[in-house]
Amino acid sequence: MDFTFTEEQQAAVEAAKAVFADVAPDGVPSPALTPGAVAEDFDRPLWARLASCDLLGLVVAEEHGGAGLDAIALCLVLREAARVLARVPLLEHCATAMAVQAHGGPELAAALLPDAARGALVLTAAAHGRSGHDPAELAVTARRDGADWTLTGIQTAVPWAHTADWIAVPAHTGEGEAVLALVPRTTAGLGLAEQCSTSGERLAELTLDGVRVPAAHLIDAPGAWDALRGLLTIGTCALALGLGENVLAMTGQYTGKREQFGFPVATFQAVAVQAADRYIDLRAMEVTLWQAAWRLDAATGGAGGPLPSAGDVAVAKIWASEGVRRVVQTAQHLHGGMGADTDYPLHRYHAWAKQLELQLGPAAAHEEALGDLLAAHPLG
Repeated sequence: MDFTFTEEQQAAVEAAKAVFADVAPDGVPSPALTPGAVAEDFDRPLWARLASCDLLGLVVAEEHGGAGLDAIALCLVLREAARVLARVPLLEHCATAMAVQAHGGPELAAALLPDAARGALVLTAAAHGRSGHDPAELAVTARRDGADWTLTGIQTAVPWAHTADWIAVPAHTGEGEAVLALVPRTTAGLGLAEQCSTSGERLAELTLDGVRVPAAHLIDAPGAWDALRGLLTIGTCALALGLGENVLAMTGQYTGKREQFGFPVATFQAVAVQAADRYIDLRAMEVTLWQAAWRLDAATGGAGGPLPSAGDVAVAKIWASEGVRRVVQTAQHLHGGMGADTDYPLHRYHAWAKQLELQLGPAAAHEEALGDLLAAHPLG
């Protein structure tokens, strides 16, 4: 099989590298070091540059003004974004756009996708607060109310909700089904309370008190919620990979210059073995990511027909969560005191890594999900 990236995917990577080339990774203080320090907004100038390079419409169909690429292309761009800790809602924005495009009605697609592709509308998803896949575990309920729907419940840890224009809210109908509701941030009955992520970013607790949603803004297609969650999960894996690769590169540069007993510490066997182990982690994170991304595209018919993807997504997130944790811990150890210096950006990478490790479920949650899949569909 040919696993070479297409010319279009490679072009997206080159465009992303150009956009992120001058982005500094240490622009926001860690709340652990500066209590109460929370970023109020994402990087709007960077968002505008992404829009000017057509990267916000990367996965939007050409008929809506996008490039029409796939989840693999998105993950390639996210990998570059994480190298510099880019503070933009790129993952949530693009994943929500893909969900609307794949499962939403033509009215909803026409209302959101052209402006989303241009960056004029910012989309996010209320998906990070829970790790389960059972619709009954969703914290928001959706009830029919005449021709419309009514949403009630509380969803925690929603990224970018204070600054996004539309929020995709997963809800259960009480009949064992999950739906996605696209809700404007200013909708009556929608309340936002302040929360803070491990990485210092501003989150929100959504309170929905009888929020009315037109039927055209609700996606009830089977599998829509699972597809969105799967895409957000592999996007998180791509962020973890890009972050880990840059952290290992920083560690190699530092240990190559730091000397003990007249020799660079990188030449010591104990240091080299630890760095080699983390390189192996990153390669495992990479191969499981691309397998899951390809399967997820195939699940929507984008790679030769529908294929199951839940198991591959779980494996990728297990490796991403465990791998990125080990990478930053080793980097912190090999940097010594320098790694804790707030003038040096490693502490920011460490905070982001912990956020990505737990986001959309830690390794243990996905190991449990994988076990359930294997029990339901035993090998052989």
